[in-house]
Amino acid sequence: MKKLAFLLLFFSLFLQAGVKRSIIFPSLDGVNITADLYLQNLNKKTPFIVLFHRAKWSRGEYSEIALKLNDLGFNCMAVDLRSGGSINGVVNETLKDAKKKGKPTTYLDAMQDIKASLLFARKHFAKGKLIAWGSSYSAALIIKIVGDDKSLADEVISFSPGEYFTKFGKAPNWIKQSAKKLKVPIFITSAKQEESYWKPIYNAVPDDKKFYLPFTGGHHGSSSLWSKYPDSSGYWKAVKGFLRSHI
Repeated sequence: MKKLAFLLLFFSLFLQAGVKRSIIFPSLDGVNITADLYLQNLNKKTPFIVLFHRAKWSRGEYSEIALKLNDLGFNCMAVDLRSGGSINGVVNETLKDAKKKGKPTTYLDAMQDIKASLLFARKHFAKGKLIAWGSSYSAALIIKIVGDDKSLADEVISFSPGEYFTKFGKAPNWIKQSAKKLKVPIFITSAKQEESYWKPIYNAVPDDKKFYLPFTGGHHGSSSLWSKYPDSSGYWKAVKGFLRSHI
């Protein structure tokens, strides 16, 4: 742990705005979390977004998205969760470390990575607003986590959430129950056919909520923002509108 702290300090001396940097920090159980920092500037009061990927993927889900968020004036950190794989040529390093240490890697095990990432971002990079952004299973988990502890994030952006956890023994309304307690603004979106997955969750949120459904079929998770999809502009317009209304 001392070696890890030293490496973080060493790295901090070479932070540069406009340059992507990979960092490593500990999860709550000691697994090493790998993340990519995308700093538009070095002002810690700049709104900061922590980006979490979908199942079987990695922080590479945000290779394009994070740069666009930088252009909009946000600093970002794209995180590898231990429940994942590879995408866009980016290997999930947190998954590799968890397996090396004999740790389980289900969706539920990734909760501690999400919490650790939000706490780490708040401590080191986000002295202004901190936004939790998730995709698919992580989109649901951030609703659960922030609903249960509003100190962990100031806003939630959730791409294709749902009650994905019954196979792990959770109740069919596990996410919905925490959504009832959510005290921060939330934005939810998904593919058009996925509305039924998250609408009960959305309806449970007390207030300060917005959603977007595309006129086209749309796409699952944060990849709906990738420029290769012709309908990505609609998603971006909705996300920008939400961010601008709360920042």
